[in-house]
Amino acid sequence: MSTLVLTSHGRFCEELKKSVELIFGPQDEIRTLALLPEEGEEDYVRKFKALQEETNGDKLIVLADLMGGTPANQVSKFVMQGANIDLYTGMNMPMCISYLNAQMTGQPLNLVSDATQGVQYLNDMLPKNE
Repeated sequence: MSTLVLTSHGRFCEELKKSVELIFGPQDEIRTLALLPEEGEEDYVRKFKALQEETNGDKLIVLADLMGGTPANQVSKFVMQGANIDLYTGMNMPMCISYLNAQMTGQPLNLVSDATQGVQYLNDMLPKNE
């Protein structure tokens, strides 16, 4: 079994979860871990360890907001120590939807491709009224 963890600078992860819930309804199995302005790396690591304990050894699929940021960097250290974690950066709503769809259908995860497929310049696709 796996648990999806959304992590970010500030409350972006919490708000992204709320947005996903507008589409899919309540998602108690999605966890969030925000690095708040008043917190440092030690606070974040402490919260992450507590989350690991709460998930009882489940594989963690961690979506972080930014490569090179504190949340991704700190989780990277756990990955390098052999923790059962898949870590992705560039977290967005299509990634969350992809995860939930894979859980419901049993299909493999395609988080990176699903995350980037939605990036389009719509102006080129819209009809022009001339």
